[in-house]
Amino acid sequence: MLDTGGLGDWAALPFFTDTLPGIEVALTADPRPTLPPAPVVFHALERVTPDAVRVVILGQDPYHTSGKADGLAFSIPQGFGGRLDSLGNIFKEIADDLGTPRSRTDLDDWADQGVLLLNTILTVPQGVAKGHAALGWQALTAQILDRLADRPRAYLLWGAPAQKAARDVDADTNLKIETAHPSPLSAYRGFLGARPFSRTNAWLQSQGHAAINWGDPEAP
Repeated sequence: MLDTGGLGDWAALPFFTDTLPGIEVALTADPRPTLPPAPVVFHALERVTPDAVRVVILGQDPYHTSGKADGLAFSIPQGFGGRLDSLGNIFKEIADDLGTPRSRTDLDDWADQGVLLLNTILTVPQGVAKGHAALGWQALTAQILDRLADRPRAYLLWGAPAQKAARDVDADTNLKIETAHPSPLSAYRGFLGARPFSRTNAWLQSQGHAAINWGDPEAP
C-alpha cells in the first residue's frame, strides 16, 4: 500500500478514493520492482501544499533506474553516483540561462520555495520507461491541475505528455512555457536555450512574488 498519510489538503482530491485503490491492486500484482519506493511516491505533494504552489514543473514518469527516483520529478538523491541524464541538462540550462551553478541533485529546496515537481505518471517498473502509463495516474495529474486553477501560476511543461496533460491551463492568466523534455534524447530540440528559469522568475516578480533560487541553496 502507498503511504498517503502526509498529503494534507491534497487528500481531498477524488483520485485517492476513486482511482488509487485500483492502481494499488495493479502494483501489487506486478512482480517487477516499482520505482520510486512506496514511501516517497507522493513526495511531491507532501512537500508543497496546494496554496503554496507558485510554479508547476510537469514531466513524464520517474527515472526507471534503481536508486535514482525520489518522488520529485527530475530530482535525484544526493550521492547517487550515476548519470544525471535529464537533470544534467537542467543544470546546463540553469547555468546558461542564469549564470548560476547547480550541483545539488535533490530538488527539495525548489519544492520548499513553492515548486511542484510533478510527473504525469508517479510510478514505473524498474528498467521499463512508461511501463505504468496505463494504470490511471493521469487522473491525479488532471485533478491537481484543476485544483491549481484558482489563481495564476507558472507552468513549465517539459515534453509532449506534460503538454497534453496541461492543455487546458489558460495561457492568458498563467505563464505557460512548453518545451521539449530535458532528456538527452530530446533536450536539443528546444529545451536547451529556452530560458525557462529566468522567464519564470521575471513573471513571478511581475506578479508580486519572490523569484525562485534555482541554483544551489545557500549553506545554513
